[in-house]
Amino acid sequence: MRTPTRLVLIASVASCAAALTAQDGPREAPTIADATANAFAYPSPLLDKAERRAFAVGNALFKTNWVASGSSAAGSDGLGPLFNARSCSSCHNKDGRSRPPLAGEQERHGLLIRIGVRNAGRPDAPHASYGGQIQDVAVQGAEPEARIVVHDEVRRGSYADGESFELIFPRYELEDLRYGPLGDHAVLGPRVAQHLVGLGLLEAIPDQRLVSLADADDHDGDGISGRVHRVPRSGTDALAIGRFGWKATQATVLDQTAAAFVNDIGITSPLFVDEAVTSTQRQKLASFLTEPEIDQHGLERVAFYARTLAVPQQRDRDREDVVAGRTHFVAFGCAKCHVREHVTGEVPFHAGFANLRIEPFTDLLLHDLGPDLADQKRDGEALPSEWRTPPLWGLALVETVNGHLRLLHDGRARGFAEAILWHGGEAEAARECFRNATAKQRSELLAFLKSL
Repeated sequence: MRTPTRLVLIASVASCAAALTAQDGPREAPTIADATANAFAYPSPLLDKAERRAFAVGNALFKTNWVASGSSAAGSDGLGPLFNARSCSSCHNKDGRSRPPLAGEQERHGLLIRIGVRNAGRPDAPHASYGGQIQDVAVQGAEPEARIVVHDEVRRGSYADGESFELIFPRYELEDLRYGPLGDHAVLGPRVAQHLVGLGLLEAIPDQRLVSLADADDHDGDGISGRVHRVPRSGTDALAIGRFGWKATQATVLDQTAAAFVNDIGITSPLFVDEAVTSTQRQKLASFLTEPEIDQHGLERVAFYARTLAVPQQRDRDREDVVAGRTHFVAFGCAKCHVREHVTGEVPFHAGFANLRIEPFTDLLLHDLGPDLADQKRDGEALPSEWRTPPLWGLALVETVNGHLRLLHDGRARGFAEAILWHGGEAEAARECFRNATAKQRSELLAFLKSL
């Protein structure tokens, strides 16, 4: 079978186009005018014909249901032995966002539990028996690590005008532990899968732009003290600025892709050659451990696919309530973290992604959002109460694409209003502006968010 052309070569056409336009200043990044259930699934308009073929290959691998080693499905075997999902699309259905399970649901794809052990003010250590993530499914002949149980509590409050609201506060337990007790110092962190549009554009924001937005010691006194999260690149000790994941724990889409393959599906790669099993588990699972199960070429195709998913365009941006809501978004202080605009720099995966003006509404920095949103887990240097500012572009279409609008890192919020009301810490002042606003102002702000 002939080896497909390398991505660095098929990007040459776009490179010429980028060189011609760079001297004229930033271009508006192209978006997709589709607000249907397929809104997240389009390739970037910047891709040429050959690149669209590479995108299609990555899409096929993204949707592949992996099977256990030893099956007849050559090229798609190696699942597990411990895993959370059989495919990337199991959690990112239609390239979208997952939600926590509803009462009585057995399928939990898209909600996973990070685990670690407190480590005296330093990043959490891996759990001796369960590693860094609970895998609640296993191939035939192996035992899953545990069963995840969610208990929801209701918290009630009210806006300044007397209108009441209810928030859901979830608690998590692990039952049916198969590889030993948790111990007294185990910490858990729930995570849902995020929608995938615009990842390559986020990767293209220059490091210096993110550093310029950081103000770790709040020198300007505005109450916002975002900081970059420097993390090791996969397979190296070299540090880079984290951009992806709820705690900005991955620096590139390739790193994020490889980490998801090994941790979520149990698929090893040249970046992660060892299965995500602990020494405690290795003896029991020795017969299931195999050589790297996706090669570098396949891994890069999936990363290229994820990088080049197009961004849906904003809708109704000139409608009166949307315009008013955008004004409130700035006035309340939301835009201090959800920074509207950036200009991209050069990236190796596609020259055409450089010098584009984008509107993701994020600074990609870590911010302390207070104790109510803190879980137990410290990821790298990110503290339990610190979260990367999530991009807002396309977020309102999750309900159309995935049939829900469960927001925040664990999906506790059932829409934009509840997500805002959970904000604390650096975002407390913005939250209180929203809570104390008139019903009309709140409605206008939500109209703006629903246009994104």
